[in-house]
Amino acid sequence: MPLLNLALFLLTLLTTTMQGALERHGFSSMFPLQDGLSFSLPLMAILLCHEMGHYLAARRHHVPASLPYFVPLPPGIGLFGTMGAVILQSRTSDRRKLIDIGAAGPLAGLAVAIPVLIYGLSLSPVQPLVGIGVQEGNSILYAVLKRVLHGAWLPGGGRDVMLHPTAMAGWAGLLVTMLNLLPVGQLDGGHVAIAYFGNRYGRASRILQNLLPLFALGVGVAVYADVAAELARLGGGLPVSAVNIATAAGMPWLMWFVLLALLRRLSGGIDHPPVDDRPLPLSRVGLFWLVFVTFAIIFMPVPLRASLGAAGDGPSREIQQSEP
Repeated sequence: MPLLNLALFLLTLLTTTMQGALERHGFSSMFPLQDGLSFSLPLMAILLCHEMGHYLAARRHHVPASLPYFVPLPPGIGLFGTMGAVILQSRTSDRRKLIDIGAAGPLAGLAVAIPVLIYGLSLSPVQPLVGIGVQEGNSILYAVLKRVLHGAWLPGGGRDVMLHPTAMAGWAGLLVTMLNLLPVGQLDGGHVAIAYFGNRYGRASRILQNLLPLFALGVGVAVYADVAAELARLGGGLPVSAVNIATAAGMPWLMWFVLLALLRRLSGGIDHPPVDDRPLPLSRVGLFWLVFVTFAIIFMPVPLRASLGAAGDGPSREIQQSEP
């Protein structure tokens, strides 16, 4: 492995471990550092499998590609201690190769993320929501897994699962995969979509990307209505603003819009390089629908938002709060 790839991998392992330890200790200290390994090791495994899925598929099709470059993030900034990882690969106009490479990463990552999430949820207790905390995004798959493992649709009835660090890593894997599968630009989902629909999809991709700010507004409005109703039910006893919570809930989609616009600008104003017009074989049509269903069941309209429990003293509902 080239030294830079290895150095970035080890540095990202360190920053994700530091982040996990900080979360585990309530941000009071990151020592003992090994307490963060139950978060960092499964998260790094998910990210590594995702990128190696792309890499191996590219190598199989003789498309030049680099080993993964991990992106460390200082602990305390964001939730994970990393901004993920990327590989650098040559362009291909072959639709069959493109859909294979685009789909391989998300599917490989999920093959690890789902067992990690199931195991982590089995270690995560269900407790009452008390005070102000953080609510991780729900998807069809995540809600069903919580239902199967804990016998209830959560959050509900003033209760939710208190995520063990390993469960948080598994949920992060769902979030990263969902974001990568957005069918826009040169994301994994954009590769899969243009490989399936052909070059005519380029216009739809631009429309979807330009709708992200509107979607962010819709998320904010929906969360505002929910929070305002909850604050009214609690008698306004919590020092929070429904507007601030709603704005923060919609912000990830606005940030993703800005990042995609920056990526398009760095690519010379091209949403996606053109592909050939040869039809896909039935096996790749089936692969497209597998990716489509996968995206549908892991989609989180609200990736993160503040949660409000019963007013009064007591611990807030925090992600990664539970002990093993």
